[in-house]
Amino acid sequence: MTLLDTSLETSSCDTSVPLTEHPVRVHSFAATVLRSSAALVSGALAEGVERPPIRAPRVESLALAAALKPAVVSLAIETPRIGVRRVMFAEPLATRSAPPVRQRRSADPAAVANDAASPARRRTRVRPPRDAIRLEDRLACLLQPPLEALLAAESLRFPFEPFDYQMDGVAFLYPRRHAVVADEMGLGKTMQAITTIRLLAKSGEASRVLLVCPKPLIPNWRRELATWAPELRVTTIEGSPERRRWAWDQNDTLVQLVGYETLVRDRDLAHRADRRFDLVLLDEAQRIKNRSGATHAAVCGLNRDRSWALTGTPIENSIDDLVGIFEFVSPGTLRPGMRPRQVAAAARDDVLRRTKERVLKDLPPKLIRDEVISLSPEQSSTYRRAEDEGVIRLKHLDGERELAIRHVFELVLRLKQICNFDPLTGSSSKAERLEAELAECRASGRKAIVFSQWVNTLDRLTERCAEFNPARYDGGMSTARREAELVRFREQADCSVLLMTYGAGSVGLNLQFAGYVFLFDRWWNPAVEDQAINRAHRIGASGPVTVTRLLCEGTLEERIDTILREKRELFRNVFPGDLSPASAGLSRNELLSIFNLSKKSARAAA
Repeated sequence: MTLLDTSLETSSCDTSVPLTEHPVRVHSFAATVLRSSAALVSGALAEGVERPPIRAPRVESLALAAALKPAVVSLAIETPRIGVRRVMFAEPLATRSAPPVRQRRSADPAAVANDAASPARRRTRVRPPRDAIRLEDRLACLLQPPLEALLAAESLRFPFEPFDYQMDGVAFLYPRRHAVVADEMGLGKTMQAITTIRLLAKSGEASRVLLVCPKPLIPNWRRELATWAPELRVTTIEGSPERRRWAWDQNDTLVQLVGYETLVRDRDLAHRADRRFDLVLLDEAQRIKNRSGATHAAVCGLNRDRSWALTGTPIENSIDDLVGIFEFVSPGTLRPGMRPRQVAAAARDDVLRRTKERVLKDLPPKLIRDEVISLSPEQSSTYRRAEDEGVIRLKHLDGERELAIRHVFELVLRLKQICNFDPLTGSSSKAERLEAELAECRASGRKAIVFSQWVNTLDRLTERCAEFNPARYDGGMSTARREAELVRFREQADCSVLLMTYGAGSVGLNLQFAGYVFLFDRWWNPAVEDQAINRAHRIGASGPVTVTRLLCEGTLEERIDTILREKRELFRNVFPGDLSPASAGLSRNELLSIFNLSKKSARAAA
């Protein structure tokens, strides 16, 4: 007999048989669910349905994997044709092997032993989503054993016991066909997704998963899969066209890993009519926010049963970013032009968003400070001349009705670069201050990460910071070289600084051993800055993380900072209670306002 038997025997037996034929210990919650389902089964039988669909194979597979003991309960079905319905479900064994050591607990051997010996205090249940209509699907969720019971199963061993909120994330993902995990960076979205894939594989619900991520993150995903799900076979789709064609056709591989760029290039292979995935998982899903882009089309054209997205920044510029993600996750749920509260209500059941402040009370603090610096004399002279000439040109173009947003953007970029280094003399008050700060970091024995928007800025900093033996990480380097530089930064004591560009280093990297983060220049929206900061401020951080944002006094850097601070409320309107900054960047009107240009100019620039 299976854990939830599908056979309903039709016999003219006595309908007065007691509800419980054989007294057994059962979960009261599960028993209540089974009893409440009896009326639905009776109704189906009365309508002539011979075998009502109340199978729950997920319960059976997971219970067996977790070494759970079956228990039996009988249900009376009020119909002349049915006497007693016998149902088996999972009852945890009284004695279980001790769970592995929790990530956040002390490394002291005695403390670890005490923690491992203590019984589990939490029971995480899988709840059916609102769109689970069928009785079969709802029972499959409601009759699941607590997820913590799976930690005792030898076949589901974890390297670390997950945090409670991570188990909640697994319970959120597991029953859903449409889901967005939008946890703040550093909370372990990767681990939650991999664990859920592992459970789907164990229960027989997933035999083919496509995992799409930015190309630089493929090595990180391979490592995480090997750590959290070593039994899963993984194939990476990369290399020559012949090699990629072979990788796409590997039907015996459970997880296929592909970069967004490769997916766009191979969309004909990926969209083949006979190719269907049990799950398509997008990492850094904000990459598909542009609904008219090739990446969005390549992703949405995949044949799939489940659509999941991981992103720490679901809104980067406007609410339409989330609409773009939902066109992949759950088409039709969100529409362009919806108000923030409408979006929050419509997406509530499909989006899970947690912040570190809410779920990690014991995470080391993140200290953010703005260091306002005066331009050097050489920089100040160059900056004032460039700004005056640039604004005069913009106003002239405005008067001639030839002003375009690219003209404003070019001036912004030029002035921001002057704030970093004077183009003629190389003078930089920021670099001087950074050198002094890095010397203090080295004296403290902790390492530092420096972020900049431009590769040429990193080139100058590499020369200025030579005494710190800096490592380098930017988009112009090969994947192998970037990995080698990360290893050098991690393992060499005299390599105390890592220089990174926002684009290359803001996602998917675990650098929690660094205690200091410097934003040498500001990005266009705080979401990208948050991603950069959270490379260091995440689970496993050994101490406080100090973030220093360098700003030049009396320049457009201060004006941009003011605009971005005013826009943080947008994110909170969509995700109430979120303490992280909003993700909105600079609009066309706001760029023009930096130079006191009129709204009429904004229309002309459009």
